[in-house]
Amino acid sequence: MKGKKLISLALTAVMIAPLLTACSMGAKSEDKKERVLRIATSNGYTGDDEYFRQQFTDIFEFNNPNIKIEIIPTGDDSERYSYYGPRATNEPPKEFKDPFVKMQELMEGDNPPDIVMMNYDQMSALLEKNLLSPLDSKIAEDKFDTTDYVPAVYDGIKSLSSDGKTYALAPLFNSTALIYNKKIFTDAGVEPPTDNMTWDDMFALASRISKPEGNKPIYGFSFNTSRWSDPFYDMNTYTSPLGLRYLNETGDKMTVDSDDWERVWKKFVDLQQQKAMMPVMDPNNPDNFQSNPDEEGPFAYDLFMSGRLGMTVYNYYQIANLIDVNKHASDIKNYSPIDWDVVTLPSHPEHPGVVAGINIAGLMGINTKATNVEDAWKFIKFVNSPEWAKLKSNSSYQLPARKSYIKPKDGLDYHIEAFYNVKPSSFSENDYSKFYRTMPNIGMVMDAGRNRLQDVMLGKTSPREALKLWQEQGDKIIQEIKSNPNGPITIDVSPMK
Repeated sequence: MKGKKLISLALTAVMIAPLLTACSMGAKSEDKKERVLRIATSNGYTGDDEYFRQQFTDIFEFNNPNIKIEIIPTGDDSERYSYYGPRATNEPPKEFKDPFVKMQELMEGDNPPDIVMMNYDQMSALLEKNLLSPLDSKIAEDKFDTTDYVPAVYDGIKSLSSDGKTYALAPLFNSTALIYNKKIFTDAGVEPPTDNMTWDDMFALASRISKPEGNKPIYGFSFNTSRWSDPFYDMNTYTSPLGLRYLNETGDKMTVDSDDWERVWKKFVDLQQQKAMMPVMDPNNPDNFQSNPDEEGPFAYDLFMSGRLGMTVYNYYQIANLIDVNKHASDIKNYSPIDWDVVTLPSHPEHPGVVAGINIAGLMGINTKATNVEDAWKFIKFVNSPEWAKLKSNSSYQLPARKSYIKPKDGLDYHIEAFYNVKPSSFSENDYSKFYRTMPNIGMVMDAGRNRLQDVMLGKTSPREALKLWQEQGDKIIQEIKSNPNGPITIDVSPMK
Protein backbone atom coordinates (compact mmCIF):
# COMPACT_ATOMS: atom_id res chain seq x y z
CA MET A 1 0.00 0.00 0.00
CA LYS A 2 2.82 2.37 0.88
CA GLY A 3 4.45 1.66 -2.50
CA LYS A 4 1.22 2.48 -4.35
CA LYS A 5 0.96 5.80 -2.53
CA LEU A 6 4.52 6.69 -3.51
CA ILE A 7 3.81 5.85 -7.15
CA SER A 8 0.64 7.96 -7.08
CA LEU A 9 2.50 10.92 -5.60
CA ALA A 10 5.24 10.54 -8.18
CA LEU A 11 2.75 10.51 -11.06
CA THR A 12 1.01 13.59 -9.67
CA ALA A 13 4.33 15.38 -9.40
CA VAL A 14 5.18 14.52 -13.00
CA MET A 15 1.82 15.83 -14.22
CA ILE A 16 1.97 19.16 -12.42
CA ALA A 17 5.71 19.80 -12.88
CA PRO A 18 5.22 21.83 -16.09
CA LEU A 19 2.55 23.86 -14.31
CA LEU A 20 4.81 24.58 -11.38
CA THR A 21 7.52 25.67 -13.79
CA ALA A 22 5.08 27.90 -15.63
CA CYS A 23 3.96 29.47 -12.36
CA SER A 24 7.49 30.22 -11.21
CA MET A 25 8.68 31.82 -14.46
CA GLY A 26 9.35 35.48 -13.90
CA ALA A 27 9.06 35.25 -10.11
CA LYS A 28 10.62 38.12 -8.21
CA SER A 29 12.05 38.41 -4.71
CA GLU A 30 9.17 40.60 -3.53
CA ASP A 31 6.81 37.73 -4.43
CA LYS A 32 7.61 36.24 -1.01
CA LYS A 33 5.47 38.88 0.69
CA GLU A 34 2.22 37.37 1.98
CA ARG A 35 -0.86 38.59 0.13
CA VAL A 36 -4.56 37.79 -0.24
CA LEU A 37 -6.28 37.30 -3.59
CA ARG A 38 -10.07 37.57 -3.35
CA ILE A 39 -12.26 35.73 -5.89
CA ALA A 40 -16.03 36.32 -5.90
CA THR A 41 -18.47 34.00 -7.63
CA SER A 42 -22.25 33.81 -7.91
CA ASN A 43 -22.12 30.27 -9.28
CA GLY A 44 -23.10 28.44 -6.10
CA TYR A 45 -19.69 27.62 -4.65
CA THR A 46 -19.10 28.00 -0.91
CA GLY A 47 -16.03 29.57 0.67
CA ASP A 48 -14.42 26.18 1.29
CA ASP A 49 -15.80 24.41 -1.78
CA GLU A 50 -13.45 21.52 -2.47
CA TYR A 51 -14.39 21.22 -6.15
CA PHE A 52 -13.68 24.88 -6.87
CA ARG A 53 -10.28 24.66 -5.18
CA GLN A 54 -9.33 21.41 -6.88
CA GLN A 55 -10.48 22.70 -10.25
CA PHE A 56 -8.92 26.16 -10.16
CA THR A 57 -6.84 27.18 -7.16
CA ASP A 58 -4.96 24.32 -5.45
CA ILE A 59 -1.98 24.10 -7.80
CA PHE A 60 -1.64 27.87 -7.96
CA GLU A 61 -1.58 28.15 -4.17
CA PHE A 62 0.88 25.25 -3.93
CA ASN A 63 3.35 27.11 -6.11
CA ASN A 64 2.57 30.50 -4.55
CA PRO A 65 2.46 29.77 -0.80
CA ASN A 66 2.59 33.48 -0.03
CA ILE A 67 -0.70 34.09 -1.86
CA LYS A 68 -3.79 33.07 0.06
CA ILE A 69 -6.91 32.75 -2.08
CA GLU A 70 -10.16 33.78 -0.45
CA ILE A 71 -13.29 32.53 -2.22
CA ILE A 72 -16.30 34.80 -1.75
CA PRO A 73 -19.58 33.09 -2.67
CA THR A 74 -22.39 35.59 -3.13
CA GLY A 75 -25.21 33.07 -2.83
CA ASP A 76 -26.89 32.28 0.47
CA ASP A 77 -26.00 28.69 1.34
CA SER A 78 -29.30 28.26 3.18
CA GLU A 79 -31.25 28.86 -0.05
CA ARG A 80 -30.77 25.26 -1.11
CA TYR A 81 -32.85 24.20 1.91
CA SER A 82 -35.56 26.82 1.43
CA TYR A 83 -37.60 24.54 -0.83
CA TYR A 84 -38.53 22.46 2.21
CA GLY A 85 -40.52 25.45 3.47
CA PRO A 86 -40.28 27.47 6.70
CA ARG A 87 -39.96 25.69 10.06
CA ALA A 88 -43.37 26.97 11.16
CA THR A 89 -46.47 27.26 8.99
CA ASN A 90 -47.01 30.86 10.09
CA GLU A 91 -43.40 31.81 9.47
CA PRO A 92 -42.92 33.77 6.21
CA PRO A 93 -40.42 32.26 3.80
CA LYS A 94 -36.98 33.80 3.81
CA GLU A 95 -36.21 36.12 0.93
CA PHE A 96 -32.90 35.61 -0.88
CA LYS A 97 -31.02 38.28 -2.76
CA ASP A 98 -29.98 37.44 -6.31
CA PRO A 99 -26.33 36.25 -6.02
CA PHE A 100 -25.39 38.13 -9.18
CA VAL A 101 -26.83 41.39 -7.82
CA LYS A 102 -24.95 40.81 -4.58
CA MET A 103 -21.72 40.19 -6.50
CA GLN A 104 -22.10 43.51 -8.31
CA GLU A 105 -22.60 45.28 -5.00
CA LEU A 106 -19.45 43.67 -3.60
CA MET A 107 -17.47 44.74 -6.67
CA GLU A 108 -18.38 48.35 -5.96
CA GLY A 109 -18.05 48.09 -2.17
CA ASP A 110 -15.35 49.03 0.32
CA ASN A 111 -13.64 45.61 0.35
CA PRO A 112 -14.02 44.52 -3.29
CA PRO A 113 -12.97 41.18 -4.77
CA ASP A 114 -9.99 41.21 -7.13
CA ILE A 115 -11.38 38.58 -9.50
CA VAL A 116 -14.96 37.69 -10.39
CA MET A 117 -16.10 34.41 -11.89
CA MET A 118 -19.26 34.90 -13.93
CA ASN A 119 -21.55 33.17 -16.37
CA TYR A 120 -21.26 34.11 -20.02
CA ASP A 121 -24.73 35.66 -20.02
CA GLN A 122 -23.83 37.80 -16.98
CA MET A 123 -20.76 39.44 -18.47
CA SER A 124 -22.60 42.05 -20.55
CA ALA A 125 -24.25 43.47 -17.42
CA LEU A 126 -20.83 43.90 -15.76
CA LEU A 127 -19.44 45.59 -18.86
CA GLU A 128 -22.36 48.00 -19.03
CA LYS A 129 -21.53 49.14 -15.49
CA ASN A 130 -17.76 49.32 -16.24
CA LEU A 131 -17.02 46.79 -13.51
CA LEU A 132 -14.37 44.85 -15.46
CA SER A 133 -10.86 45.96 -16.41
CA PRO A 134 -9.53 45.22 -19.93
CA LEU A 135 -6.81 42.60 -20.02
CA ASP A 136 -5.25 43.62 -23.35
CA SER A 137 -2.26 45.50 -21.91
CA LYS A 138 -1.42 42.55 -19.63
CA ILE A 139 -1.79 40.12 -22.54
CA ALA A 140 0.53 42.21 -24.72
CA GLU A 141 3.09 42.87 -21.95
CA ASP A 142 3.44 39.16 -21.10
CA LYS A 143 3.13 38.05 -24.74
CA PHE A 144 0.33 35.78 -23.61
CA ASP A 145 -0.74 33.62 -26.56
CA THR A 146 -4.43 33.86 -27.40
CA THR A 147 -4.18 32.51 -30.96
CA ASP A 148 -4.71 28.95 -29.76
CA TYR A 149 -8.11 29.65 -28.21
CA VAL A 150 -11.13 28.08 -29.86
CA PRO A 151 -13.29 30.78 -31.51
CA ALA A 152 -16.38 29.61 -29.60
CA VAL A 153 -14.67 30.73 -26.40
CA TYR A 154 -12.30 33.61 -27.15
CA ASP A 155 -14.26 35.31 -29.92
CA GLY A 156 -17.46 34.64 -28.02
CA ILE A 157 -16.09 36.49 -24.99
CA LYS A 158 -14.77 39.41 -27.05
CA SER A 159 -18.05 39.76 -28.91
CA LEU A 160 -19.71 40.91 -25.70
CA SER A 161 -17.58 44.07 -25.47
CA SER A 162 -18.51 47.09 -27.58
CA ASP A 163 -14.87 48.24 -27.91
CA GLY A 164 -13.45 44.88 -29.05
CA LYS A 165 -11.22 44.54 -26.00
CA THR A 166 -10.71 41.41 -23.91
CA TYR A 167 -12.25 41.74 -20.45
CA ALA A 168 -12.19 38.11 -19.32
CA LEU A 169 -10.73 34.70 -20.13
CA ALA A 170 -12.06 31.19 -19.64
CA PRO A 171 -10.01 27.97 -19.57
CA LEU A 172 -12.81 25.44 -20.11
CA PHE A 173 -16.05 24.95 -21.98
CA ASN A 174 -18.66 22.35 -22.76
CA SER A 175 -20.52 22.11 -26.02
CA THR A 176 -22.96 20.19 -28.16
CA ALA A 177 -22.79 18.86 -31.70
CA LEU A 178 -25.01 16.94 -34.10
CA ILE A 179 -24.20 13.24 -33.85
CA TYR A 180 -25.38 10.88 -36.58
CA ASN A 181 -25.64 7.14 -37.19
CA LYS A 182 -23.60 6.32 -40.31
CA LYS A 183 -25.38 3.01 -40.96
CA ILE A 184 -28.83 4.60 -41.08
CA PHE A 185 -27.66 7.05 -43.74
CA THR A 186 -25.89 4.33 -45.74
CA ASP A 187 -28.95 2.05 -45.63
CA ALA A 188 -31.15 4.92 -46.82
CA GLY A 189 -28.73 5.89 -49.61
CA VAL A 190 -28.59 9.46 -48.29
CA GLU A 191 -25.49 11.60 -47.85
CA PRO A 192 -24.79 12.28 -44.15
CA PRO A 193 -25.02 15.75 -42.59
CA THR A 194 -22.18 18.26 -42.87
CA ASP A 195 -20.87 21.24 -40.93
CA ASN A 196 -22.65 24.59 -41.10
CA MET A 197 -26.05 23.27 -42.18
CA THR A 198 -29.20 25.26 -41.54
CA TRP A 199 -31.90 23.74 -39.39
CA ASP A 200 -34.18 23.41 -42.42
CA ASP A 201 -31.46 21.57 -44.37
CA MET A 202 -31.00 19.16 -41.50
CA PHE A 203 -34.76 18.65 -41.09
CA ALA A 204 -34.96 17.79 -44.80
CA LEU A 205 -32.31 15.11 -44.30
CA ALA A 206 -34.22 13.77 -41.31
CA SER A 207 -37.36 13.34 -43.44
CA ARG A 208 -35.41 11.35 -46.05
CA ILE A 209 -34.03 8.78 -43.61
CA SER A 210 -37.08 8.31 -41.37
CA LYS A 211 -38.80 4.92 -41.48
CA PRO A 212 -41.40 5.17 -38.72
CA GLU A 213 -43.34 2.03 -39.68
CA GLY A 214 -42.68 -1.49 -38.44
CA ASN A 215 -41.58 -3.08 -35.17
CA LYS A 216 -38.36 -1.06 -35.01
CA PRO A 217 -39.15 2.40 -36.33
CA ILE A 218 -36.29 4.73 -37.27
CA TYR A 219 -36.66 8.46 -36.81
CA GLY A 220 -34.56 11.01 -38.63
CA PHE A 221 -33.99 13.43 -35.77
CA SER A 222 -34.73 14.24 -32.16
CA PHE A 223 -33.49 17.07 -29.98
CA ASN A 224 -32.91 14.52 -27.24
CA THR A 225 -31.82 10.89 -27.15
CA SER A 226 -34.43 9.93 -24.58
CA ARG A 227 -37.44 7.96 -25.66
CA TRP A 228 -39.51 10.11 -23.31
CA SER A 229 -38.01 13.50 -24.09
CA ASP A 230 -39.66 16.80 -23.27
CA PRO A 231 -40.18 18.79 -26.51
CA PHE A 232 -40.92 21.97 -24.54
CA TYR A 233 -37.48 21.86 -22.94
CA ASP A 234 -35.75 20.52 -26.07
CA MET A 235 -37.11 23.43 -28.10
CA ASN A 236 -34.67 25.79 -26.34
CA THR A 237 -31.87 24.45 -28.54
CA TYR A 238 -33.76 25.81 -31.55
CA THR A 239 -35.18 29.03 -30.07
CA SER A 240 -32.31 30.37 -27.92
CA PRO A 241 -30.13 31.46 -30.90
CA LEU A 242 -33.18 33.37 -32.17
CA GLY A 243 -33.44 35.21 -28.87
CA LEU A 244 -37.06 34.15 -28.38
CA ARG A 245 -38.27 34.67 -24.82
CA TYR A 246 -41.24 33.40 -22.83
CA LEU A 247 -41.17 36.44 -20.56
CA ASN A 248 -40.04 40.01 -21.02
CA GLU A 249 -36.82 41.09 -19.31
CA THR A 250 -38.60 42.31 -16.19
CA GLY A 251 -40.64 39.12 -15.84
CA ASP A 252 -44.03 40.86 -15.61
CA LYS A 253 -45.42 40.07 -19.07
CA MET A 254 -45.60 37.04 -21.36
CA THR A 255 -44.18 37.40 -24.90
CA VAL A 256 -45.34 34.21 -26.63
CA ASP A 257 -48.41 35.37 -28.55
CA SER A 258 -46.32 36.35 -31.57
CA ASP A 259 -45.70 35.42 -35.20
CA ASP A 260 -42.16 34.24 -34.37
CA TRP A 261 -43.36 31.78 -31.73
CA GLU A 262 -46.15 30.61 -34.02
CA ARG A 263 -43.62 29.81 -36.77
CA VAL A 264 -41.56 27.74 -34.34
CA TRP A 265 -44.48 25.73 -33.00
CA LYS A 266 -45.84 25.17 -36.50
CA LYS A 267 -42.39 23.94 -37.56
CA PHE A 268 -42.45 21.32 -34.81
CA VAL A 269 -45.95 20.19 -35.79
CA ASP A 270 -44.88 19.89 -39.45
CA LEU A 271 -41.82 17.82 -38.51
CA GLN A 272 -43.96 15.44 -36.53
CA GLN A 273 -46.52 15.15 -39.35
CA GLN A 274 -43.67 14.45 -41.78
CA LYS A 275 -42.53 11.77 -39.32
CA ALA A 276 -39.05 13.29 -39.30
CA MET A 277 -39.08 13.39 -35.49
CA MET A 278 -40.11 11.00 -32.75
CA PRO A 279 -43.82 11.66 -32.10
CA VAL A 280 -44.83 13.23 -28.82
CA MET A 281 -46.13 10.56 -26.46
CA ASP A 282 -49.53 11.04 -24.88
CA PRO A 283 -48.88 10.98 -21.11
CA ASN A 284 -52.41 9.67 -20.55
CA ASN A 285 -51.54 6.46 -22.41
CA PRO A 286 -49.50 4.19 -20.07
CA ASP A 287 -48.46 1.95 -22.98
CA ASN A 288 -46.21 4.76 -24.21
CA PHE A 289 -43.98 4.32 -21.19
CA GLN A 290 -43.40 0.59 -21.51
CA SER A 291 -40.28 -0.97 -23.02
CA ASN A 292 -39.04 -4.51 -23.48
CA PRO A 293 -35.23 -4.75 -23.21
CA ASP A 294 -35.28 -8.35 -24.50
CA GLU A 295 -36.85 -7.18 -27.77
CA GLU A 296 -35.53 -3.63 -28.02
CA GLY A 297 -32.10 -4.08 -26.45
CA PRO A 298 -30.61 -2.82 -23.18
CA PHE A 299 -30.73 0.82 -24.34
CA ALA A 300 -34.41 0.89 -25.29
CA TYR A 301 -34.73 4.16 -23.39
CA ASP A 302 -32.03 5.77 -25.58
CA LEU A 303 -33.12 6.27 -29.19
CA PHE A 304 -29.60 6.80 -30.50
CA MET A 305 -27.83 3.96 -28.70
CA SER A 306 -30.65 1.58 -29.62
CA GLY A 307 -30.02 2.35 -33.31
CA ARG A 308 -33.39 4.00 -33.92
CA LEU A 309 -32.30 7.60 -34.42
CA GLY A 310 -30.45 9.05 -37.38
CA MET A 311 -29.37 12.35 -35.82
CA THR A 312 -29.59 14.06 -32.45
CA VAL A 313 -28.11 16.84 -30.35
CA TYR A 314 -25.24 15.36 -28.35
CA ASN A 315 -23.33 16.90 -25.48
CA TYR A 316 -19.58 16.40 -25.30
CA TYR A 317 -19.84 14.57 -21.97
CA GLN A 318 -22.06 11.91 -23.60
CA ILE A 319 -19.29 10.88 -25.99
CA ALA A 320 -17.25 9.05 -23.34
CA ASN A 321 -20.18 6.78 -22.45
CA LEU A 322 -20.91 5.96 -26.10
CA ILE A 323 -17.27 5.08 -26.72
CA ASP A 324 -17.17 2.91 -23.61
CA VAL A 325 -20.36 1.04 -24.51
CA ASN A 326 -19.15 0.44 -28.08
CA LYS A 327 -15.86 -0.86 -26.71
CA HIS A 328 -17.70 -3.49 -24.67
CA ALA A 329 -20.38 -4.28 -27.26
CA SER A 330 -19.42 -7.98 -27.35
CA ASP A 331 -20.29 -8.24 -23.65
CA ILE A 332 -23.72 -6.60 -23.97
CA LYS A 333 -26.70 -8.71 -24.96
CA ASN A 334 -28.75 -7.41 -27.93
CA TYR A 335 -26.45 -4.47 -28.53
CA SER A 336 -24.75 -3.66 -31.82
CA PRO A 337 -22.03 -0.98 -31.75
CA ILE A 338 -23.02 2.35 -33.28
CA ASP A 339 -20.90 3.64 -36.16
CA TRP A 340 -21.08 7.41 -35.65
CA ASP A 341 -19.55 10.80 -36.23
CA VAL A 342 -20.39 14.41 -35.40
CA VAL A 343 -20.82 17.68 -37.30
CA THR A 344 -21.54 21.17 -36.07
CA LEU A 345 -24.99 21.86 -34.71
CA PRO A 346 -27.27 23.45 -37.33
CA SER A 347 -27.94 27.19 -37.13
CA HIS A 348 -30.46 29.70 -38.42
CA PRO A 349 -29.60 31.57 -41.66
CA GLU A 350 -30.09 34.92 -39.91
CA HIS A 351 -27.57 33.83 -37.23
CA PRO A 352 -25.07 31.60 -39.08
CA GLY A 353 -22.91 29.44 -36.84
CA VAL A 354 -24.64 30.62 -33.64
CA VAL A 355 -25.79 27.69 -31.50
CA ALA A 356 -27.14 26.96 -28.05
CA GLY A 357 -25.58 24.50 -25.63
CA ILE A 358 -22.13 26.08 -25.28
CA ASN A 359 -21.23 26.53 -21.64
CA ILE A 360 -18.11 28.63 -21.09
CA ALA A 361 -16.69 27.56 -17.73
CA GLY A 362 -14.36 29.37 -15.38
CA LEU A 363 -14.97 32.76 -17.03
CA MET A 364 -12.97 35.24 -14.95
CA GLY A 365 -12.20 38.93 -15.14
CA ILE A 366 -10.49 41.54 -12.96
CA ASN A 367 -12.64 43.97 -11.00
CA THR A 368 -12.01 47.63 -11.88
CA LYS A 369 -11.72 48.27 -8.11
CA ALA A 370 -9.33 45.37 -7.50
CA THR A 371 -6.60 46.11 -4.96
CA ASN A 372 -4.39 43.19 -5.98
CA VAL A 373 -4.32 43.53 -9.76
CA GLU A 374 -0.93 41.88 -10.33
CA ASP A 375 -1.82 38.66 -8.51
CA ALA A 376 -5.25 38.68 -10.14
CA TRP A 377 -3.68 38.67 -13.60
CA LYS A 378 -1.08 36.14 -12.48
CA PHE A 379 -3.86 33.76 -11.47
CA ILE A 380 -5.98 34.29 -14.60
CA LYS A 381 -2.92 33.84 -16.79
CA PHE A 382 -2.03 30.64 -14.95
CA VAL A 383 -5.41 28.89 -15.27
CA ASN A 384 -5.52 29.88 -18.94
CA SER A 385 -1.98 28.70 -19.71
CA PRO A 386 -1.15 25.90 -22.19
CA GLU A 387 0.28 23.87 -19.30
CA TRP A 388 -2.98 24.05 -17.38
CA ALA A 389 -4.93 23.17 -20.55
CA LYS A 390 -2.76 20.10 -21.03
CA LEU A 391 -3.48 18.95 -17.47
CA LYS A 392 -7.23 19.33 -18.00
CA SER A 393 -7.31 17.81 -21.48
CA ASN A 394 -8.16 14.31 -20.21
CA SER A 395 -11.53 15.37 -18.81
CA SER A 396 -14.58 13.54 -20.14
CA TYR A 397 -16.92 16.35 -19.14
CA GLN A 398 -15.28 19.60 -20.26
CA LEU A 399 -12.99 20.69 -23.07
CA PRO A 400 -9.91 22.89 -22.65
CA ALA A 401 -10.31 26.25 -24.38
CA ARG A 402 -7.00 25.77 -26.22
CA LYS A 403 -7.34 23.90 -29.53
CA SER A 404 -3.95 22.22 -29.29
CA TYR A 405 -5.16 20.11 -26.38
CA ILE A 406 -8.51 19.02 -27.79
CA LYS A 407 -8.14 15.50 -29.15
CA PRO A 408 -10.57 12.65 -29.88
CA LYS A 409 -10.77 10.10 -27.09
CA ASP A 410 -9.15 6.68 -27.13
CA GLY A 411 -7.30 7.40 -30.36
CA LEU A 412 -10.53 7.36 -32.37
CA ASP A 413 -11.01 9.38 -35.52
CA TYR A 414 -14.08 11.57 -35.26
CA HIS A 415 -14.74 15.21 -36.12
CA ILE A 416 -14.14 16.71 -32.69
CA GLU A 417 -13.82 20.19 -34.22
CA ALA A 418 -17.63 20.14 -34.49
CA PHE A 419 -17.78 20.93 -30.79
CA TYR A 420 -15.92 24.22 -31.13
CA ASN A 421 -16.18 25.56 -34.71
CA VAL A 422 -19.34 27.44 -33.73
CA LYS A 423 -20.37 30.62 -31.89
CA PRO A 424 -22.22 30.72 -28.57
CA SER A 425 -25.69 32.19 -28.32
CA SER A 426 -25.69 35.24 -26.04
CA PHE A 427 -29.14 34.29 -24.75
CA SER A 428 -29.31 31.57 -22.12
CA GLU A 429 -32.02 29.88 -20.10
CA ASN A 430 -30.03 31.11 -17.08
CA ASP A 431 -31.60 34.49 -17.87
CA TYR A 432 -34.81 33.18 -16.29
CA SER A 433 -33.12 32.07 -13.05
CA LYS A 434 -33.68 35.45 -11.37
CA PHE A 435 -37.45 35.03 -11.80
CA TYR A 436 -37.41 31.65 -10.04
CA ARG A 437 -35.67 33.34 -7.13
CA THR A 438 -38.03 36.31 -6.82
CA MET A 439 -41.21 34.50 -7.92
CA PRO A 440 -41.09 30.92 -6.59
CA ASN A 441 -44.30 29.90 -8.38
CA ILE A 442 -43.14 31.10 -11.81
CA GLY A 443 -42.58 27.46 -12.74
CA MET A 444 -46.33 27.25 -13.26
CA VAL A 445 -45.89 29.48 -16.31
CA MET A 446 -43.54 26.91 -17.81
CA ASP A 447 -45.94 24.09 -16.92
CA ALA A 448 -48.65 25.95 -18.80
CA GLY A 449 -46.42 26.27 -21.85
CA ARG A 450 -45.44 22.61 -21.72
CA ASN A 451 -49.08 21.52 -21.63
CA ARG A 452 -50.10 23.92 -24.40
CA LEU A 453 -47.34 22.57 -26.66
CA GLN A 454 -48.44 19.03 -25.87
CA ASP A 455 -52.00 19.96 -26.88
CA VAL A 456 -50.68 21.21 -30.22
CA MET A 457 -48.44 18.21 -30.89
CA LEU A 458 -51.32 15.84 -30.14
CA GLY A 459 -53.52 17.71 -32.64
CA LYS A 460 -55.96 19.10 -30.08
CA THR A 461 -55.55 22.77 -31.06
CA SER A 462 -53.63 25.05 -33.42
CA PRO A 463 -50.24 26.63 -32.59
CA ARG A 464 -51.59 30.20 -32.46
CA GLU A 465 -54.61 29.34 -30.33
CA ALA A 466 -52.36 27.46 -27.90
CA LEU A 467 -49.92 30.36 -27.72
CA LYS A 468 -52.77 32.83 -27.08
CA LEU A 469 -54.00 30.63 -24.25
CA TRP A 470 -50.48 30.30 -22.81
CA GLN A 471 -50.08 34.08 -22.94
CA GLU A 472 -53.39 34.58 -21.10
CA GLN A 473 -52.69 31.89 -18.49
CA GLY A 474 -49.12 33.09 -17.96
CA ASP A 475 -50.15 36.72 -17.46
CA LYS A 476 -52.80 35.67 -14.93
CA ILE A 477 -50.27 33.51 -13.05
CA ILE A 478 -47.83 36.44 -12.91
CA GLN A 479 -50.55 38.71 -11.49
CA GLU A 480 -51.45 36.12 -8.84
CA ILE A 481 -47.78 35.83 -7.87
CA LYS A 482 -47.55 39.62 -7.54
CA SER A 483 -50.63 39.68 -5.32
CA ASN A 484 -49.56 36.72 -3.19
CA PRO A 485 -45.95 35.66 -3.97
CA ASN A 486 -46.04 32.45 -1.92
CA GLY A 487 -49.71 31.61 -2.19
CA PRO A 488 -51.31 28.86 -4.25
CA ILE A 489 -51.94 29.41 -7.97
CA THR A 490 -55.62 29.08 -8.90
CA ILE A 491 -55.17 29.03 -12.69
CA ASP A 492 -55.82 25.59 -14.20
CA VAL A 493 -53.09 24.85 -16.77
CA SER A 494 -53.91 21.15 -17.27
CA PRO A 495 -53.64 19.57 -20.75
CA MET A 496 -56.77 19.47 -22.88
CA LYS A 497 -58.90 16.37 -22.52
